[in-house]
Amino acid sequence: MNVSRLIPTAAVAGAAVLGLTALTACSASDTAGHKNGDKLNVVASFYPMQFLAEQIGGKHVSVTTLTKPGVEPHDLELSPRQIGGLSDADFIVYLKGIQPAVDDAIGQSGSKDVVDASKLTTLEDHGTETGADEHGHEHHGDEAGADPHIWLDPVKYAEVAKGVGKALEKTDPDHAADYRKNTDALVTRLDGLNTAYTNGLKNTATKTFITTHSAFGYLAERYGLTQEGIAGVDPEAEPSPARIKEIHTIAEKNKVSTVFFETLASDKTAKTLARDTGLKTGVLDPLEGITDRSQGADYIEVMQSNLAALQKALGAK
Repeated sequence: MNVSRLIPTAAVAGAAVLGLTALTACSASDTAGHKNGDKLNVVASFYPMQFLAEQIGGKHVSVTTLTKPGVEPHDLELSPRQIGGLSDADFIVYLKGIQPAVDDAIGQSGSKDVVDASKLTTLEDHGTETGADEHGHEHHGDEAGADPHIWLDPVKYAEVAKGVGKALEKTDPDHAADYRKNTDALVTRLDGLNTAYTNGLKNTATKTFITTHSAFGYLAERYGLTQEGIAGVDPEAEPSPARIKEIHTIAEKNKVSTVFFETLASDKTAKTLARDTGLKTGVLDPLEGITDRSQGADYIEVMQSNLAALQKALGAK
């Protein structure tokens, strides 16, 4: 992850002081008014957390995201206003380990109703190669080095959804029944997505796919595939010449047809590798944000597009 491009902890702390000075925090009575009268003020760190908050919160929440559409989440920098606004939030949902600037700002905010999605499921270590034959070691969310891309596995994402739903029930008990109903509905849709992936990727000509961003380790493990990342989990990391040579060999050995790139990062590396190996290029979206270039309007639709792309590339029967 390109940490050098992110705000250092000291700078975040200073900005937090400025933000908190500029934006006065809600009093206890103001917060109660949000919960009992107006919509709950929810802040989400980036799109996968925003989608959960909107789907589960429904009409009872007003959700804002710290990461604007089109911004690469790993490289997010927060403004003093955004940092100060965290203290006004009734509920915050984020994923520790993917956005250091957000992690630091939330830690400085003193907010109480905060949900860290990484603690709602089990994280694992993933390198550039992950899949059916190479499983990572399991870790809990507070351990460094664990792969944070849990939302790309519908089963793990459903576990997170259940945890977020329970947290919203506790924060806003007046609407607990609705949160429970919405959570159940979302989990049902995610279960259906899992079934579609399981059936759709059961019989394929190859089990290996190549991607510029090693974000799909959980997905690969879930559905018996092997992800070969050109670089690591940082989407803008430059691959070494040795890794490029290795990818050439892997593509030939495993009859790989396609090099996948994503919508929020450069496709230069994928196109260069594809040209050198005679492979095609395709989009496999890590769903870190929705833009007008996304192959779908929301999480479910983009995941369905990802499934179709994988089926085509892997030669699904």
